Amino acid sequence: MYSIINTAIIKGIDSIPIHVESDISNGLPMFEMVGYLSAEVKEAKERVKIALKNSGFILPHKRITINITPANIKKSGTGFDLPVALGLLCAMEEIPQERLNNACVVGEIGLNGDILPVRGILSMAAMSKEMGYNTIMVPKDNAMEASLVKGLDVIPLSSLNETVQILTGRINIPVYKYEESTETADDYLLDFKDVHGQNAVKRACEISVSGMHNLLMIGPPGSGKSMIAQRIPTILPPLTKKEQMELSKIYSVSGMLDASKGLTTKRPCRMPHHTITPQALSGGGTYAKPGEISLSHGGVLFLDELPEFNKNTLEILRQPMEEKCIHLVRMNGTYTYPANFLFVAAMNPCKCGFYPDFNKCNCSARSIKNYLSGISQPLLDRIEICIEAPRISFEDLMGTKGEETSAEIRERVIKVHNIQRERYKYEDFLFNSQIPSSKIDTYCPLSSEHKEYLKEIFKKLDLSARSYFKILKVARTIADLEGSDNIKMSHLSEAICYRSADKKYWEGGEYEV
Repeated sequence: MYSIINTAIIKGIDSIPIHVESDISNGLPMFEMVGYLSAEVKEAKERVKIALKNSGFILPHKRITINITPANIKKSGTGFDLPVALGLLCAMEEIPQERLNNACVVGEIGLNGDILPVRGILSMAAMSKEMGYNTIMVPKDNAMEASLVKGLDVIPLSSLNETVQILTGRINIPVYKYEESTETADDYLLDFKDVHGQNAVKRACEISVSGMHNLLMIGPPGSGKSMIAQRIPTILPPLTKKEQMELSKIYSVSGMLDASKGLTTKRPCRMPHHTITPQALSGGGTYAKPGEISLSHGGVLFLDELPEFNKNTLEILRQPMEEKCIHLVRMNGTYTYPANFLFVAAMNPCKCGFYPDFNKCNCSARSIKNYLSGISQPLLDRIEICIEAPRISFEDLMGTKGEETSAEIRERVIKVHNIQRERYKYEDFLFNSQIPSSKIDTYCPLSSEHKEYLKEIFKKLDLSARSYFKILKVARTIADLEGSDNIKMSHLSEAICYRSADKKYWEGGEYEV
């Protein structure tokens, strides 16, 4: 007596197909599970045996072998309980095999036979559709999430007994249907119209989002840095359907998806505390799941009080900021998570926050140097735009008219994104920030006058090659905002200003551009 059940396992944020083979044959009575299994999968043997007994099914006193294939992939998680139980019932001829040939089955089982929810159902449902299955059988609490994948029949299950009755035709459970949410991407509680003054900072934010350039804001406490950063997602274009599915998969695997609201429609803004560990930022762990840099995929990763973060933790960001993904090698396997986020950071210029205003700042030169030393030059080189956020005046604070809304700014951002989408339609990148150095001359051509100007600035600011290329990319975005086909001197000058601000603090010098 042999049976095979289709199921799935999470790998990164996607799923891969897995098959549970069950065989009951004559021989010394025993129950064996094989197939490169983790401890919690091996424990399924005991859960399933007791759940079957409590549901009225007695296993025969024969040799029972469960093989979970392919055998070269480490199996983990509790979602194999239900496939194992149904595989045994098929082998015992309690339920017909043909009812499960074109279905994917996932779920954990309690000792009383109840079917319990698991993480990552959205990814498993998407894989089921890609594999050509027409049905997915999931725990009742996971049904709403699975139904977000269109074109797939979702069967919600409450208990093992109910599942057997469904498969034998004794009861008929209607396919779960999900009603579309009326929530839109515009339903943000925050808006840029709430920010008074700080026009230069808001301009830098618009440039940053338009070209997807990383941003650092430096200023004294209370200047509105955090307030502005929290509103940056509101000027990003709405998520496409593909982006919604990818982001929803990340949150599903992390156990953070609210399926009642449908696919994720809002761009995330993750704001981890400065005490975060490297593992929490990057992801992984004993049971691998995405970290903060992947949870901010498609949105904003905001680090407030940047120098307060552990230096080793910050260095993790360097590779994902360039490659837009993170590769993790752990004991249980190798994982790749997406990490295409807009990096935004804010910081005080010193411990007290008032440098270089020596009327208020009492920090010593050594104290300031030690405070800033937690941020390495390689990390600074990956931040294209650095802007000072000065203290807000009383007049700006009392002003209530003339502030642009997020919708107005977003309209201009979408226009620039469309320009880039058309320009790079034959390339494998989308934004100005992603232009490779080999394509700089093609998309950021300069006149001889511009080149001489940049040569002088390169020496004066002692720029690295990476910083030089990032100046050109920011200038390209500024030109796009003005609707200019060519980069002009004013565009270069503004882009250079965004590179000179960090020199003022990290090297203690004033620069005129």
